[in-house]
Amino acid sequence: MLGFIQDSPAKVGKREIARAFGIKGSNDRMRLKKLIKELGDEGAIERGHGRHFHSAGDLPPVSVIEVCEIDEDGELIARPTTWHSDDAPPIIHVMRGRRGSKALAVGDRALARLAKLISTNEDEVAHYEARVIKAIGGNEDEVVGVFQLVDGHGRIHPTDRREKSDYLVSGPDSQGAGPGDVVLAEVVSGRRLGLKQARVREIIGPMGEPATFSAIAVKSHGIPTIFPDTVIQSAEAATPPTLEGRVDLRDIPLVTIDPVEARDHDDAIWAEADDDPKNPGGWKIMVAIADVAAYVLPGSALDREARERGNSTYFPDRVVPMLPEALSAGLCSLVPDEDRACLAVTMWLNAKGEMKNHKFVRGLMRSQARLSYGQAQATRNGQADEHTAPLLETVINPLYEALAAIFKAREKRQPLDLDLPELKIQLGEDGHVDSVTPRARLDAHRLVEEFMIMANVAAAETLEKRRTPCMYRVHDLPGDEKLTALREFLGTLDLKLAKGQIITPEHFNKILNGVKDTPHEQMVNTVILRSQSQAVYSPDNLGHFGLALRRYAHFTSPIRRYADLLVHRGLIRGLGLGKDGLTDDEAEHFFETAEHISMTERRSSKAEREANDRYLAAYMEDHIGAVFNGRISGVARFGLFVTLDDTGADGIIPIRELGYEYFVHDEAAHALVGDVTGTTYRLGDSVEVRVAEADAISGSLRFEIIGDKSLEPGKPADGKKRKKNNQHRRGRKKVRR
Repeated sequence: MLGFIQDSPAKVGKREIARAFGIKGSNDRMRLKKLIKELGDEGAIERGHGRHFHSAGDLPPVSVIEVCEIDEDGELIARPTTWHSDDAPPIIHVMRGRRGSKALAVGDRALARLAKLISTNEDEVAHYEARVIKAIGGNEDEVVGVFQLVDGHGRIHPTDRREKSDYLVSGPDSQGAGPGDVVLAEVVSGRRLGLKQARVREIIGPMGEPATFSAIAVKSHGIPTIFPDTVIQSAEAATPPTLEGRVDLRDIPLVTIDPVEARDHDDAIWAEADDDPKNPGGWKIMVAIADVAAYVLPGSALDREARERGNSTYFPDRVVPMLPEALSAGLCSLVPDEDRACLAVTMWLNAKGEMKNHKFVRGLMRSQARLSYGQAQATRNGQADEHTAPLLETVINPLYEALAAIFKAREKRQPLDLDLPELKIQLGEDGHVDSVTPRARLDAHRLVEEFMIMANVAAAETLEKRRTPCMYRVHDLPGDEKLTALREFLGTLDLKLAKGQIITPEHFNKILNGVKDTPHEQMVNTVILRSQSQAVYSPDNLGHFGLALRRYAHFTSPIRRYADLLVHRGLIRGLGLGKDGLTDDEAEHFFETAEHISMTERRSSKAEREANDRYLAAYMEDHIGAVFNGRISGVARFGLFVTLDDTGADGIIPIRELGYEYFVHDEAAHALVGDVTGTTYRLGDSVEVRVAEADAISGSLRFEIIGDKSLEPGKPADGKKRKKNNQHRRGRKKVRR
């Protein structure tokens, strides 16, 4: 029966099985029904859509899939939305849709017809080809775009660069929108030919206003921005904390260290040498976190809204907070010289920076100072100001000395050490981009990061020890297919990644150290980053590969992440620190919550990235025709992606701009190679480009490459007539301009 189900090209149900095996009569049919149930209970077969079955580990011929990534060629890769096997889920290659069909994006779901691809290696992950029947994810009934008048008729030009068609708007449906206004509109059904129609629902703002860029991202991704009145009232009704039920920590000189522009401060730190003679050279450090759980109770209006948002979202001009300002910038912000409720962990480290013990308490603290990263670093470097000078010996120096010990443990642990620049978009008073500069990377940043990592580990260990549900932050090992592609790429640089053994971050670090200060440094960092799995939230502990930690949970930012609030509630429940801990109902729905907050995190990241792209494109509009240095950050069969050195702006060089010869896409080497001249454009190469177009509406840039182009048709290097060359190495794709 299993062989019949697996080999059948058509759908298989109970009727098809009975017909194939000649089963007749009620007794035999009852036996068949029982056998099917037993096979299902054993996990040998699974029920698909309707009353049909398929072998466990195989996908049904029609299934719901979710797009999870876009490969280097711009092709969509998906995964099944339901997968119960312990084996890795199959890889689904989504075929291009019909002309005019809606393009899918990462995170979109679709009903698709699947066909299993034949593999020559039985140990490989199964591969499927998917032909989309119907897109079922996203807001297909909504569009965000710029309202325009064309021949006196209203049109909406979508801000999403993937949408290629405009929408028609009849007079009454414009709702007073004028040319240049960014609008949120609903798609009107019923029009079969020509452009679709839409009705304006909301005017977001004029396209010329920079604040509109983040508003577009908010509306496009459905990020909630308005708190219900009940939520605002609950936040404003909160009262300052008292010492009742709390440990008095107000004499401990805790300080907050944050960016200059930070409005909320949810973590404070302190350190001193451990005076225990049994721990020579050891340290005692404390991380105190705002006790958000004391104000946001399970099941309350505040809690429901915080869960819905999942996290705060940050743009150059604004923050869309998870909690109302009365809490996020008020009672839950650890401002100096004010009593604040906190959940604090004291950790004892040995001289090697290894954590020997830890203890959580619910406390009442009073921050001694609010420092910026620059202030803390300058003070440590001997450039204290009048506010930080008194803190140097008692607060700042002990923190850095404890960090030196933590670095020893970090070096032994060998977490993944990628070196990727981060850029800061600085806005002027008029809201326009003043400058784009690399974010300074100071030891003060690492100080806070390492203290937070240790506190997160302590939280996960405590919950595990107390057998309390934990919302882990997990980062799985890179997938086999990505590792294979990475090995092929590294092989083109004569670099080797260990094979036949369990991969650890240390393997990657050896490669990164080997290319440090070479022309390949940035390229290798980028490719290794792309080979990594995505970190998500989960009630199941899969460990954190990137940090080289066996268990890890987010504990340190409950003002801006719902996951941290759940961890706080778990600690309160597990340690008996109050009646406002994690409830049974919350624990029962941890899997659904993990999926939801992982989604909201991806949603915010995408919105933040798109807003930054629009700000940068608007900034580059004043630099049309200017020449910049950059690096090739992506290679696809249709062209090159380039990131500018100065601004970090990303743009595309279409393949037609590269010259007049055929180009071979070498997937393994991440390169485009001219088949006549051998002209090669490779990931990580430095290039000089001219800004040809900048479109703030879509946030896209088009560049032209500077320098000699490849030869024009009929003018090969050797003066001979060019011959067609259809023979290429396996794994390469031939691309015409």
